[in-house]
Amino acid sequence: MSAAESAVETIQREMTIFARRARASAGRMHPELSLVSYTLLGHLEERDGCRATDLAAHYALDKSTVSRQVAALERAALIERRLDPEDHRVQVLHLTEAGREILDQVTRSRRAAFRERLAEWPEEDLVRFAAYLERYNAGPAGADAE
Repeated sequence: MSAAESAVETIQREMTIFARRARASAGRMHPELSLVSYTLLGHLEERDGCRATDLAAHYALDKSTVSRQVAALERAALIERRLDPEDHRVQVLHLTEAGREILDQVTRSRRAAFRERLAEWPEEDLVRFAAYLERYNAGPAGADAE
């Protein structure tokens, strides 16, 4: 196995561990907020609302998966549906005040956890790691291997 092949194997293994850790820690940050829910809330905040179909398309999720997540977030009063002012046939999902508060709380907790985990890393390594993650995540469309 070449050094590049070995590196790709290591990256795949470590990214899987990273994803598992992220899913496991999400429940500790807020017991009612899964990693998927947290991600959807963050997207709604960034976009100042969007349709459920837009969420499904953006995250390449099945519409039924998004529907279940949206229903759970609505039951928890973290999001609400509003008519699109430009097209009253369309419902747009928006964070409620409670949704904003929980998203802010979980975001602060996650940032603190990252800061703690990376506290001993030299600044140069942090900057390089951040750039590598951005480069990886900006890769070609359809390149996701998960």
